[in-house]
Amino acid sequence: MSTVPRFGVLNAPKDWRTVDFISDLHLMPEEPATHAAWQRYMASTPADAVFILGDLFEAWIGDDAALPGSFEGDCAEVLRQAAARLPVYLMHGNRDFLVGEPFLAAHGVQFLADPTVLAWAGARYLLTHGDLLCTQDVAYQRSRQQVRSPDWQRAVLARPLAERQVMAQQMRAQSVAAQAGGVVYADIDAPLAREWLMAARAHTLIHGHIHRPGDHALGHDDAGLPLQQVVLSDWHIADQDHRAQVLRLSSDHQLERINLGPM
Repeated sequence: MSTVPRFGVLNAPKDWRTVDFISDLHLMPEEPATHAAWQRYMASTPADAVFILGDLFEAWIGDDAALPGSFEGDCAEVLRQAAARLPVYLMHGNRDFLVGEPFLAAHGVQFLADPTVLAWAGARYLLTHGDLLCTQDVAYQRSRQQVRSPDWQRAVLARPLAERQVMAQQMRAQSVAAQAGGVVYADIDAPLAREWLMAARAHTLIHGHIHRPGDHALGHDDAGLPLQQVVLSDWHIADQDHRAQVLRLSSDHQLERINLGPM
């Protein structure tokens, strides 16, 4: 069986000059400073499009949780306002895969399949959240297969909202404890990433999930052209800890990491 998934393809408009990539913000009520930084960014970025490559939310337990005045409702309004002035794309991560496509469409946000090839200005960029490439984390991959199944999701979403809200609180508490314990996410499978890139006819892989921003060489394709892995940063603003980074790609294929200073 092939280890290469089916790729979505997004053909970018010719008039785009810059696009932004963010991921792993893990928005939650317990971190209001991170939410505020994201809100300001979404309202002010000069980019022609924003790509959110998964885990925008720490926990999303159903679109019906986005009630007026709720944290989820406030986040949905930020997305709606941003999407009214520029294209916003959202890809599922391992924390927010229950965000529904009809919900996104109702707020003007375009759903992005994982993985997707962005074809722009004569180049092809392979976009993914990144968790599918972390094949060494066998327990996670087994769990991922379960929670992505339609039957499991229907069963969870059929539970009362109050029960699901308790589940979300427990998930957030576990995440905070894991961060405090210095959890380290498994790296991607580099040979598999190269296989994906060559199948997609792309030379740059852009992803999040592992929370270790950086640029890495992935060898070369069959024609001898270099392959590159670009890892996005997570966001976390609390006390003295400040991470809020945007990856900006320009139409001349230049990548820039923008650290949003304390706000």
